[in-house]
Amino acid sequence: MDRRLVVPCLVVLAVYVIYRRSTRASLSQIRGPKPASYLLGNLPELYQSQVGEPDFRWQDLYGDVIRLKGILGEDQLMVTDPKALQWIFATAGYDFPKQPERRAQSLLLNGRSIVWAEGDAHKRHRRILNPGFGVPEARAFLSVARASAESMSAKWMDAIQTNSNGGAVVNVPFLMSRATLDAIVEGRSSFDVRLGSVHDPDNTLARSYSGMLLDMFGTPSKPQLFVQEVLKCFPTKLLEYWFEHSSNPRLLRARQTRDIATAEAKDMVTEKAEFLLQGKGSRDIFTLLVKANMDAEAKDKLSDEELYAQMRILLIVGHESTSHAINWTLMELARNPEMQTRLRAEIRDRESAIRVRGDSQFTVSDLEGMPYLTAFIKEGLRYHPTAPLVHRMAGRDTVLPLSRPIATNSGKLINEIPVPEGTRIVISISAYNRNKELWGEDAHVFNPDRWLDGTVKDKKESTVGVYANLMTFGTGHRSCLGWRFALIEIQAFVVEIISKFEISLTEKAKKIRREACLVMVPTVEGEIANGVQLPLAISVAPRGDDD
Repeated sequence: MDRRLVVPCLVVLAVYVIYRRSTRASLSQIRGPKPASYLLGNLPELYQSQVGEPDFRWQDLYGDVIRLKGILGEDQLMVTDPKALQWIFATAGYDFPKQPERRAQSLLLNGRSIVWAEGDAHKRHRRILNPGFGVPEARAFLSVARASAESMSAKWMDAIQTNSNGGAVVNVPFLMSRATLDAIVEGRSSFDVRLGSVHDPDNTLARSYSGMLLDMFGTPSKPQLFVQEVLKCFPTKLLEYWFEHSSNPRLLRARQTRDIATAEAKDMVTEKAEFLLQGKGSRDIFTLLVKANMDAEAKDKLSDEELYAQMRILLIVGHESTSHAINWTLMELARNPEMQTRLRAEIRDRESAIRVRGDSQFTVSDLEGMPYLTAFIKEGLRYHPTAPLVHRMAGRDTVLPLSRPIATNSGKLINEIPVPEGTRIVISISAYNRNKELWGEDAHVFNPDRWLDGTVKDKKESTVGVYANLMTFGTGHRSCLGWRFALIEIQAFVVEIISKFEISLTEKAKKIRREACLVMVPTVEGEIANGVQLPLAISVAPRGDDD
């Protein structure tokens, strides 16, 4: 932040804090951790720790709704209660908008996309996007995901063959990010454009996205945390202007990536529109998006700027979130060789059944018909949610209902919490996904069998989440549109990799950190400057009787 802005920021902040405290109801009876300092509250512990560490500790101590302290003693809420989450995201979803300064960041990164939009604008965006994300479109995506997985595995096989010891060490996220980017851009079910970044190390778009979120949002310093909180005191238009014109290196990085992605989007919009006018359009996501927009009533149409923004958000979410979900799943397979062996055996059995019926490729039904694969992927999504925190604010005075009563500071048990307008809310997806009432007493243990032995099904709680009662893909009005695509892609990559490779931990992989940067990425302890890393050892997987 420019130094000449520091004094005005402090003055505005002081006025804001005094005003808010004099006009809003108190949350003082809600229990929570003691802040390390009055200036920064609990924020350093929350945002500088590994993902989930403070969340889990606070949940065990205080329950599913926790009072946190922001800067200068401001009260915020951390929420993991299922019924409260259902209220925030679904029942009263549009009464809990994104925080203005985070919307301004979203505008910088991805433009006026569905992620940025609120209220009626969000409804309009969703109506246009929905046709591209149905079940048939998702199932058609399998061939695309499989092709990208095979392209990546071929590069891994080359790495093994160039070594005389029959194995290799690969930094999994490097090619994984490129392979999932290729999948979302290339296929008939996505953008129907060839990218080929797995085989092109100099691909401009892939290089631009590589490490961008870690560069921008990686572990913030205390001054950065303070500035982040101060931003909420400023008018949104002023924030947007600063984000657009500041020489801050993080903001420069974001603008450079945005410009590259927008140039790609403009070319795609022009091409898709021309094909549609000629009656040649395919059923990829972006063609369906352009067609739906062309067919929409004038009041619902997206502007060109909004179309470009949708493409950019689909690019970054479609490959960043999915690639890291696969990364974390592979790390658990490397940590648990007995699970890897069990999964490979199930894959081999299914391969045999496919050959017997005269086919050579897995179908979506084949993937869905493997119980242990399904359980393992569910457990990976539960244990390692790629978006660990979500931020909202109360758009009006409201009351949060609770699944279970919580004790206040006075010892009174309450079943609902009055929440004043303007209250900042942190939703911990990590802590919800480790809630022992939902997932069993071993919720902090990676255990795929919980999905097979009835542990999960026996729980009678509010159902949230679009998949398996997990919050990993969200729920309600803002649930992830592409969750079916992500599942199929994860299944395809895991089957391809475990069928062909045996993976194991390296010494560095034993020191992996769960690093937060909007999404959760793997880094090596003491080597965050080296960026996203997950170095795993790979060798050719055994087959047949050797399994």
